[in-house]
Amino acid sequence: MLLVYTHKITPRLTYAFKHICTRILGVRVAFTTKIEEFIAHDSMKMSYSRQALGNEVFVKSHELLFEQGLSDFETHVQDWDDTKGFFSTSEKSSLPFDIFAAAFYLLSRYEEYLPHVKDDYGRFPATESLAYKHDFLHQPVVDIWAYKLKVVLQKQFPDFEFPDKSYEVSPIIDVPAPYHYQLKGVLRSTGGVIKDLYALKIKDLYHRFLVLFGLKHDPYDTFKYILNKQKQYDFKFLFFFLIGDYSTYDKGISAQKKRYVSLIKHVGDYCKVGLKTSYFAIEDVSILKKEKKTMEAILNTSLLASRQSFSKLNLPESYRNLVELEVLEDYTMGYVNHIGFRAGTCTPFFFFDLDYEIQTPLKIHSYHLMDYALLKTASQLDKKKVLHEIITSIKAVNGTFVPVFHNYTFSDLERWKGFKELFNIILKSQDEN
Repeated sequence: MLLVYTHKITPRLTYAFKHICTRILGVRVAFTTKIEEFIAHDSMKMSYSRQALGNEVFVKSHELLFEQGLSDFETHVQDWDDTKGFFSTSEKSSLPFDIFAAAFYLLSRYEEYLPHVKDDYGRFPATESLAYKHDFLHQPVVDIWAYKLKVVLQKQFPDFEFPDKSYEVSPIIDVPAPYHYQLKGVLRSTGGVIKDLYALKIKDLYHRFLVLFGLKHDPYDTFKYILNKQKQYDFKFLFFFLIGDYSTYDKGISAQKKRYVSLIKHVGDYCKVGLKTSYFAIEDVSILKKEKKTMEAILNTSLLASRQSFSKLNLPESYRNLVELEVLEDYTMGYVNHIGFRAGTCTPFFFFDLDYEIQTPLKIHSYHLMDYALLKTASQLDKKKVLHEIITSIKAVNGTFVPVFHNYTFSDLERWKGFKELFNIILKSQDEN
């Protein structure tokens, strides 16, 4: 156990320390404000305060973890070996930066509560983030900082044995529409035909009729391929199915269709299944509640996890709604068009509500790569290089890689050519430890 002396124990402080010390390094942590208790402790210990008590491992504290509410303070990002750091400390500090305050800033998504420019879908864009502006979005900096702390602690306490941790892969399969042409109903299918004719998409029209008349396989129906892949690995894939009502943003299949319900149940026999919430459920808790109940009725069990449409998050409301409905895990945190670490970590963490100053039970699994982000890279060779770089960065800190692919990514459509190979590289990376 690590004992931490500090002048004041706050929810922010315990949250940051437990993520770095317990969730990343695997070490239990306790806190004290009593100097006598700290001195008497005969195992690993450190102080986190304005000044050191003596010659102990000491990190000079920034005020962020002792404040309440929001402050628009300056974050001066500087180089730190092969990474970056901010909230610089002092010469007496064992680390040049207050990694706990910096980790809290990134994990709580502090910057997303501050005024910022949103994109067309009302999302926080990567370009507005501190990580993007200072070129550390591609690094799991919180985990890197944790391992820098580990080096300092090991030097001071060489007999202390840190537990082992290994790299893992947690593949996400997002299903906004299980079929491209099938199960759309007469009205939507007729509308699709008219749209193809109007746009002179004769080839698309030809394929549409072949599929509808059963002469060709629906291009989005790749579930047999994905499930065969699942059977080759011990770790479970996690599918997110959209079952919300048809709208301008969501063009999925009705949960009233028996074939769609059967598909979800079938996938659930082999993989984990969660709810892809509809666009309007993001802000309307009554719609979210209805979709949650529908999915639980299909699966005949409590909902495991959720993922918001278009990766849209409105903090803190989006997460508060999930907490209210007792959803325990969410996989929305990430950037659609940028590869990297939105919350600065590749270790799952809990949502900290900055308005109420509490850690909630909602566990956040931020994703680090979406298939769409790889489309920005032209050649297959360059895509593999990008993939190798992010896998290497996560392996270096024994983190969990969360990639998001869609069911149509595995189709034979020209746009997604070569993506099966990329997915296989990700799956095999866990066996290459």
